[in-house]
Amino acid sequence: MASKGPRENIILECTVCKRRNYTTSKNKRNNTDRLEIVKYCKFCKKHTKHKETK
Repeated sequence: MASKGPRENIILECTVCKRRNYTTSKNKRNNTDRLEIVKYCKFCKKHTKHKETK
Protein backbone atom coordinates (compact mmCIF):
# COMPACT_ATOMS: atom_id res chain seq x y z
CA MET A 1 0.00 0.00 0.00
CA ALA A 2 1.32 3.43 -0.96
CA SER A 3 2.03 6.00 1.73
CA LYS A 4 -0.25 9.01 2.07
CA GLY A 5 2.54 11.56 1.76
CA PRO A 6 2.71 15.16 3.00
CA ARG A 7 -0.63 16.25 1.46
CA GLU A 8 -3.79 16.40 3.56
CA ASN A 9 -7.42 17.20 2.68
CA ILE A 10 -8.84 20.39 4.15
CA ILE A 11 -12.25 22.09 4.26
CA LEU A 12 -12.69 25.79 3.44
CA GLU A 13 -15.27 27.83 5.38
CA CYS A 14 -16.75 31.20 4.39
CA THR A 15 -15.80 33.93 6.88
CA VAL A 16 -19.08 35.83 6.33
CA CYS A 17 -21.80 33.15 6.61
CA LYS A 18 -19.63 30.43 8.28
CA ARG A 19 -20.73 27.71 5.84
CA ARG A 20 -18.34 25.05 4.63
CA ASN A 21 -18.33 25.29 0.83
CA TYR A 22 -15.12 23.85 -0.59
CA THR A 23 -12.68 20.99 -0.06
CA THR A 24 -9.12 20.96 -1.32
CA SER A 25 -5.74 19.56 -0.38
CA LYS A 26 -2.53 21.24 0.73
CA ASN A 27 1.05 20.22 1.40
CA LYS A 28 1.39 20.34 5.18
CA ARG A 29 5.21 20.45 5.00
CA ASN A 30 5.35 23.61 2.85
CA ASN A 31 2.29 25.42 4.27
CA THR A 32 2.12 24.99 8.04
CA ASP A 33 -0.19 27.95 8.66
CA ARG A 34 -3.90 27.96 7.83
CA LEU A 35 -4.87 28.55 4.21
CA GLU A 36 -6.94 31.62 3.30
CA ILE A 37 -8.34 32.08 -0.23
CA VAL A 38 -10.87 34.45 -1.81
CA LYS A 39 -13.52 32.26 -3.45
CA TYR A 40 -17.16 32.55 -4.53
CA CYS A 41 -19.76 31.71 -1.87
CA LYS A 42 -23.02 30.51 -3.38
CA PHE A 43 -24.91 31.32 -0.17
CA CYS A 44 -23.66 34.93 0.09
CA LYS A 45 -23.69 35.27 -3.73
CA LYS A 46 -20.37 37.14 -3.77
CA HIS A 47 -16.63 36.58 -3.49
CA THR A 48 -15.54 36.27 0.15
CA LYS A 49 -12.55 35.04 2.12
CA HIS A 50 -12.56 31.33 2.87
CA LYS A 51 -10.40 29.97 5.69
CA GLU A 52 -9.19 26.48 6.42
CA THR A 53 -11.05 24.61 9.17
CA LYS A 54 -9.98 21.57 11.16
